Amino acid sequence: MTALAFALCLAFIGLGRWQWERGKMRQAQNQEFARGAEHIVPLASRDLNVVPRFQRVSAAGQFDSRHQFLLDNRTHDGQAGYEVLTPFELGDGRTVLVDRGWLPFTGYRERLPDVAFENDAQSRIVGRIDELPSAGLPQGRAMPNRDATWPKVTTYPSMTQLSASLGRPLESRILLLDPAAPNGYVRDWQAPGLSPMRHWSYAIQWWAFAAVTLVLWLVLSLRRRPTSV
Repeated sequence: MTALAFALCLAFIGLGRWQWERGKMRQAQNQEFARGAEHIVPLASRDLNVVPRFQRVSAAGQFDSRHQFLLDNRTHDGQAGYEVLTPFELGDGRTVLVDRGWLPFTGYRERLPDVAFENDAQSRIVGRIDELPSAGLPQGRAMPNRDATWPKVTTYPSMTQLSASLGRPLESRILLLDPAAPNGYVRDWQAPGLSPMRHWSYAIQWWAFAAVTLVLWLVLSLRRRPTSV
């Protein structure tokens, strides 16, 4: 019983520390997200990989509205839907995917939402640099369909899969289209993951479990102690 109680206490303390560190990491990420909105940096020929994540950038180029991806299983306020990824051809020939926001599921898998829009010859957009959403489990992923129809539905694809489907290289990061920009949908961009307070509350719960385990061990140990005559 003593060995079990000791092992449980160590496990609960370790889980609490893990959640506490996760909270600190989320807090730093939230601060980074807030700093990214302070000013807009011209992207120009900069490599997206060297620009800080969540930084707002401006870029000139042209949307390829004929070839778009619909990221499936994306939710907003508890409602299922898609996020729309549209290729944006930069002036130097690179192509970056722009997340134009979330729109609701139509209710029918065979009836996709209409994401077409007027494509100007050249435009300037503003957006945040971010990573392509990824799934925690492999079975939650689905490659873009292989037929010639567009838009293509996909679930947590890799950038390599999207590049192969599009037929040209893509930048390894995406742009989250600014909420004030035209040709977009719901764009309530937030720092990813749970809030720091949620992680810290989980940490306190784990430490409370450790304290309860210790108290139970003390109570049971005292009850088992033999009494003198």
